[in-house]
Amino acid sequence: MAEKAAVKAGEAIARMDRIPIWGLSYIFIGILGIGFLFTFYDIFDINVSFIQTALTLFHVSNPTSPQIPALLGPIVLLNLVGYIIGALILSPISDVIGRRRMLMITMIITGLGSLYNALANNYVNFLVARTITGIGVGADLAIVNTYIGEVAPINGRARYTSLVFLFSTLGATLGIWLGLFLTTPSAPFPLGLPFALGGSGFFAVNGWRVMYGIGALLALIGLLLRFSLPESPRWLISKGKLTEAERIVEVMEKKATGKLGNLPPLPNIIQPYIAERYSYLDALKTIFSSSLYIKRFGILVSMWLFGYMTVYTLAAGLTSVLASLGFAPPEAGMIAAIGVIGFILVPITTFFVGDRLERKTWTVISVVFTIIGGLLIAIAGTNIALSFLGSIILFYGFNLWVPTSYAWTAESFPTRARSTGFALCDGVGHIGGGIGIIAISSFIGSLIASGVTTALAIEVFLLIALFQVISTIIAIAIGHRSANKRLDEVSP
Repeated sequence: MAEKAAVKAGEAIARMDRIPIWGLSYIFIGILGIGFLFTFYDIFDINVSFIQTALTLFHVSNPTSPQIPALLGPIVLLNLVGYIIGALILSPISDVIGRRRMLMITMIITGLGSLYNALANNYVNFLVARTITGIGVGADLAIVNTYIGEVAPINGRARYTSLVFLFSTLGATLGIWLGLFLTTPSAPFPLGLPFALGGSGFFAVNGWRVMYGIGALLALIGLLLRFSLPESPRWLISKGKLTEAERIVEVMEKKATGKLGNLPPLPNIIQPYIAERYSYLDALKTIFSSSLYIKRFGILVSMWLFGYMTVYTLAAGLTSVLASLGFAPPEAGMIAAIGVIGFILVPITTFFVGDRLERKTWTVISVVFTIIGGLLIAIAGTNIALSFLGSIILFYGFNLWVPTSYAWTAESFPTRARSTGFALCDGVGHIGGGIGIIAISSFIGSLIASGVTTALAIEVFLLIALFQVISTIIAIAIGHRSANKRLDEVSP
């Protein structure tokens, strides 16, 4: 009976692998995307709004004070500590109880953290709230990317990861532009928004609170939508729940046949690993008792560690960095807000061509744009158009490698430990985000007394990009190939 079940499980996997298009309803991509929209809204909502938070809640006297990046550093660090806790402790639970259940739990945690942020009355509570939110975000990102990797077609894992990632860019856009609208004083365009509300009245003190309240509402919407998600068939198969898995596979086949007419022949049957009882400890043993997976873990965690130093310094702190370099806060916020255009271009690019190149190749293309964008901002001076162009290129660059690397990380571990493996790499890697922003804040604070110059600005942006350069070298030099291969061949 066990042998017969293993054959049936292998057949179900092969039936999934022969489907060359997205086999589920596109509504489910939208449902996952709404959740991603919120999580990235929460990552980016602090970028512009934190200056007002520092002035009104932490009583910083000057919006260009280097004290603001110094206050921001521990907040980002603890948010990332929460992210790591969520990734390492909560995400692996989805390998035990399922992707769908954990996706609902993580959205609840994230929403509660955002609500707590809206009600924070001092620095300590603000820190705690960002930590709780980070716990939910860290777990959610790992599980969403695991889910997409398990249900997407062989030749479209980067494509559909990118499609969901498109929603994250919309969340980042919403977070930054709402921050500009609700928390900065009005200023003539392009130095700010003429209709911004943050200069007087209720929003001059509470605009940032409204931002986090909106985040809590978005989380509630995301939670309600996720109740209709089906479970990952690959996870069901790994747990021996073949009847449930086959039911979902049949739906996928029917949908694909309706669009294509006929499906390709079945590929070779690979019998999957089945373990009805499989704990977090078992998942860790799967990864760390195998030389293959230990090597992959080392490569990927190092890539994420250094890459996130650049990503989080810019994603959470660009407005504060620019303000410390002499840009007026509304202007700094506007430069960051315009830069989000580049972020939106990322999933559009990788949706169409992400699967045509190996995952690690994208890290090289990405870092080149990061360096160019940072240098353009540094040399722009009073040329606001050049600052805008530089910001667009910068956002494009430091985000371009992310969706394909999400796909790469999920592909690199077996189904029975995929969420655990992703969480370990992405979670530990996020330590780099906290280290990066604190290092840059300290660097700026130590140099700002000598006066802001173009040379200083160039030095700052090159240092920020240096972390991503190291990440790229690691990926290119020793990274493995996984594009357009069956999951059970890449990670048996």
